[in-house]
Amino acid sequence: MGQSRAIRTIYDDPMWETLASGVLRLQQCCNCRSFRYPPGPTCHRCASPEHKWKPVSGRGQILSWVVFHRTYFDDYPAPYNVVAVKLEEGPMIVTNLTGKKPMGSWIGRSVELCFERHSNHGLVPRVKLAGDDHRNVED
Repeated sequence: MGQSRAIRTIYDDPMWETLASGVLRLQQCCNCRSFRYPPGPTCHRCASPEHKWKPVSGRGQILSWVVFHRTYFDDYPAPYNVVAVKLEEGPMIVTNLTGKKPMGSWIGRSVELCFERHSNHGLVPRVKLAGDDHRNVED
């Protein structure tokens, strides 16, 4: 099957560089102050090309989730989950939930950013249930 690999572009290289230090920084528009992900050349709200890389809180809520029961990459053996998380700052990221898993629907659960070491990618962002959202979890 093979290993997964990050597809890096000129727009997201700065994000991957800051991940190595355990911080998630996203582009923030200098004009309207909105955060954007995925990184790109202009703001999706006001079309300004001016931006700075700013750290995000890492807090958010699960919008959607799925558990895959088939292995597509050797470094992600089945079963594994994928979650879409809306960050407090606005952007949505797609990652994996680590630690305790909610029973029933995961949608709306509060999560916070954490990092795990990946054999091919160094530190990668993951999320875990927020400290105040451990209701109805699997042990």
